Amino acid sequence: MKTAGLTVLLAAALVSVMAALPASAATAELVEQGRSVYNFRCYFCHGYSGNARTLAATFLEPPPVDFTRATPETLSRDSVISTLRGGRPGTAMKSFSGVLSGREIEAVASFVIDEFVVRKAANTRYHTSENGWPDHDRYRDAFPFATGEIPLSRPWESLDERQASGKRLYLASCVSCHDRGAPAPDDTVWDARPLSYPRNHFSFDKPAGVDAMSGATPYAQHDVPPKVAGLSRLERRGEKLFQQNCAFCHGADGTGRNWIGQFLEPHPRNLRDPVFMSAMTRQRLTGVIREGLPDTSMPAWKDVLDSGQIRAIVAYINRVFHPLAQEASLPPEKQR
Repeated sequence: MKTAGLTVLLAAALVSVMAALPASAATAELVEQGRSVYNFRCYFCHGYSGNARTLAATFLEPPPVDFTRATPETLSRDSVISTLRGGRPGTAMKSFSGVLSGREIEAVASFVIDEFVVRKAANTRYHTSENGWPDHDRYRDAFPFATGEIPLSRPWESLDERQASGKRLYLASCVSCHDRGAPAPDDTVWDARPLSYPRNHFSFDKPAGVDAMSGATPYAQHDVPPKVAGLSRLERRGEKLFQQNCAFCHGADGTGRNWIGQFLEPHPRNLRDPVFMSAMTRQRLTGVIREGLPDTSMPAWKDVLDSGQIRAIVAYINRVFHPLAQEASLPPEKQR
């Protein structure tokens, strides 16, 4: 019995030593490739540090997996690969088989296990110039709110001038990734509002004179709802419903060119695209909203929105973004 126990201890020690040894060059290269893909594809829900403490996570039920709570015994590289390939039914985790190559999927799994599960390390390329964050010090006043040093619920009147500036900066440019989770009972309760900002290597041409606040552009411009006068009662109702439910992916302006829209693949439909929308009828659009679109991020809304609410959204899209076609006016091949 003593010999068996000693063998177990020696085996455990050997595993610990092997985990501490530097990985082979090929493994290290795979992990770094996985880091790059993770920092572009996965951080929004799971967080740069793998702990799922993100704004997106507060909207999802069940929440994204917190990799930092996992151990090599509870989460394996093979299980991560399987999830990336097939998704997880009943959750917001979709299949990435049509988005990532087999090599990229293996790389992400290697990175997740090495960085978060085994080494419990912070994502070391977080907010570097190489990762799309030049001059990150311009956000310094917001750092205390990102780290939790200053609670976001602290009243404005108790903040000094610099802290108040940092809070405004945090709410404008950082909160989409650094949200500290659901508010405690005595904290401020936030209203949900779709916001999106550029991250990593993915951006359009940068505007001149970028500072801490304007660093949120060019995507933020698509989070501004259009102002249209003379909306009917039905269209006004549709405006409210669209901005509350649809703008998160399609952008407040309907283009899908906000950050979240550009992050998703395939991208959400540009509801202002004249080529596509000239052939879209009320009947087809109603059906898409009700039933969703397979193999995309467009879910079925029939269990969330009733027929009257969907009708109002369709009326709003028809009035504000692009006139919808009449079914009878389309050639037979474009009709339902």
